[in-house]
Amino acid sequence: MDKRVLEAMARWPSVPDVYGWLSLTETGKWRLHPKGDATQADTSGESITNTQIIGFINRNYTHCDNGQWYFQNGPQKVYVRLDAAPYIFHTNETGALTTHTQQAVQRILAWWLDDAGKLYAQTEHGPGLIAGRDTLAVLEQLHTADGQRLTDCPERIPQDTSTTLLLSSALQSVAENTVPLRYCPAPRLEAQLGFVRLPALGYA
Repeated sequence: MDKRVLEAMARWPSVPDVYGWLSLTETGKWRLHPKGDATQADTSGESITNTQIIGFINRNYTHCDNGQWYFQNGPQKVYVRLDAAPYIFHTNETGALTTHTQQAVQRILAWWLDDAGKLYAQTEHGPGLIAGRDTLAVLEQLHTADGQRLTDCPERIPQDTSTTLLLSSALQSVAENTVPLRYCPAPRLEAQLGFVRLPALGYA
């Protein structure tokens, strides 16, 4: 978090939180909601394109213990509507994963697949969705614990909550580690991965 943000928090500790002004899209783009309507899941808002503003949001993006994510704007928390997940992961030129906030992913704790075929990862930064255009590139780097490429044995991919498949990959620094791939219906992802898509005052 920026030094000047920490200083502002210490100087003005009681600034009210705000809701409804910022959202994060399924592709990892920040959007401003001048009408304060981000509390409604079907509003699109306006693209934020200024690179300095984007960088400021990225550096000061974090979360509460209750799973609500926010941007610390000086002394004020600006809570974020998540259209998919707290992070959106992309592959870089080497095939490694990075967050939409430009952080390298070093550790993957688990993979999750929902009923729409979307792939999620739990990482050291937090949970996130693999961006749609990057999903195939990620799947091609995943192997079962017995050495088969996951794309070569789709029949082994879990189709219900009772099945787990152990995977290894070149996507994390400790390649010998195996992590589970599990199935989770989309409506249960928030609870399973521990985040809140639509933050609200008084949420517990």
